[in-house]
Amino acid sequence: MSKIQTRGDASYYTNYGGHPPQTDLLTDRAIVTEAYTVIPRGVLRDIVTSVFPEWTGTRAWVLNRPVAGGSTTFAQSIVEVAPGGGSQKPEPQAEVQSFLFVVSGHLSVTINGTVHTLEEGGFAYVPAGADWSALNNGVEVATFHWIRKRYEPLAGVAAPGPVVGNERDIEPGAMPETEGKWRTTRMLDPQDVAFDFGVNIVTFEPGASIPFAETHVMEHGLYVLEGKAVYRLNADWVEVEAGDYMSLRAFCPQACYAGGPSNFRYLLYKDQNRQIAL
Repeated sequence: MSKIQTRGDASYYTNYGGHPPQTDLLTDRAIVTEAYTVIPRGVLRDIVTSVFPEWTGTRAWVLNRPVAGGSTTFAQSIVEVAPGGGSQKPEPQAEVQSFLFVVSGHLSVTINGTVHTLEEGGFAYVPAGADWSALNNGVEVATFHWIRKRYEPLAGVAAPGPVVGNERDIEPGAMPETEGKWRTTRMLDPQDVAFDFGVNIVTFEPGASIPFAETHVMEHGLYVLEGKAVYRLNADWVEVEAGDYMSLRAFCPQACYAGGPSNFRYLLYKDQNRQIAL
C-alpha cells in the first residue's frame, strides 16, 4: 500500500453509554427494515451492552449479526476495554477472521507472537486460526470496532497473513471525476483475492455526493466516524451523523449527499472476491 505523510488529526466518534432522563422524548431515528437497519448513536446506551465471556473489563455494543431478512455475512461490534482489560483468547471460532479498528485509546494486539500497539486510526487484520490477544495496557479506555467473518477458502490461493497499519498513513484513492472530493482509503488490498472482504474509510467533502443509486450484491456495514449526511437507503432518505451505524443487505440501493460543515467519513465493510454459492 502506498504511504504518505500523516495528513493531520482525523475525527473518530466515541461518545457512547449513559442514560437519558425520564423527561426526554423518544426522538431517536432507529429504523429496521428488510433492506437496511439504522442504529443512531443515541440508542447506544448502557442498557443495550453485551458482555463477551472471553473478555475482562470489557463491554460491547453489537451493531450487526447474521439475521434472517438482514445482512448475513458478518458481525460487527463496538468494543470498549477498560485499562487492564482485554482477552488472551478473543475469538472462540477458529474458522473466523477479524478486523479491528481503534477509535480511541491504545490497544495492544499480539498476533502469532508479534506485538502491535494500535492507537486511534490503527487497524489489524487477524487471519482465521491465528493465535492472538487484545489487551488495554494503557491508562485510558480503549474503544475499537470489531468485524468478524467466517473465512471462505479459495482453491489454489493461500489464506492472507496479518495486516497491521494506520489509516492516516494510507494514501486515499479519489473516485473518478470527483476532483478528490469523494475518496476511499482501502486498508485491505481489494485486488488480492485471498481476502474475502474489504474494510475502507470513505470520505466526502461538504457538498459531495454519490450521484447514483448503488445497487450491488455486496452487503455493507457503515459506521459514521465524522460529519453528517443525508443517506439514500432503498426508497428512503435518512439523516445520519457521527456515531450512527447502517447495515445494508445485498442489493439495497444507496446514495448520499454530504452535509458539512466538516467532512463526512465512514468506516465501511463489504464482502467481496468470491463466487456466489448455490
